[in-house]
Amino acid sequence: MTHGSSRWSRDATELVLQFVNTRANGAGRVETLGTAAEFAEWAMKHGLLDGGVVVTDSDAAAARELRDALVTVLLAHAGDNDVSDARIIEAEKYLAHTGVRYPLATVITAESAHLIAGSTGIPGVLGTVLAAVTEAAHSGEWPRIKACCNPPCHFGFVDRTRNRAARYCSPGCGSQVSMRALRQRRKQTG
Repeated sequence: MTHGSSRWSRDATELVLQFVNTRANGAGRVETLGTAAEFAEWAMKHGLLDGGVVVTDSDAAAARELRDALVTVLLAHAGDNDVSDARIIEAEKYLAHTGVRYPLATVITAESAHLIAGSTGIPGVLGTVLAAVTEAAHSGEWPRIKACCNPPCHFGFVDRTRNRAARYCSPGCGSQVSMRALRQRRKQTG
């Protein structure tokens, strides 16, 4: 689909999650953006790319870089202590640069206004992801979109807790972190 999909403008949070959850995690989830073919398949599956577009390995690398910067910001949303301020600043700078590289356009109708990618092809795919982030921020969902603080996981999720204090995507991940901390304390005390 060209210039982003109107389907995604209706569910920006879901697109952000679909994009950030393309990484391998060591627990069975495999890298989805590892090659040009995999990135193209993901983009077509999500209605963001037409089949005739040539996708290169550098396009897949750009998608992974965007995803990794977004995951860093989502870890900051979750209050991950392992994410340094310098790493967050680096991710924010990268995202600002990416926003210039993949500009957005506003579509205004009698019923609503929303953002779409200002380009087609791969710039359109990545621009649509940025538009989804912006739409999520505008709707108030952005701070609730987090990445799991369990280091091998980092799965994106929406924090639906009342106090917005969720740090893990599931109770299982929270338990893994607690068990690692317990083992570490026992190891230190001898």
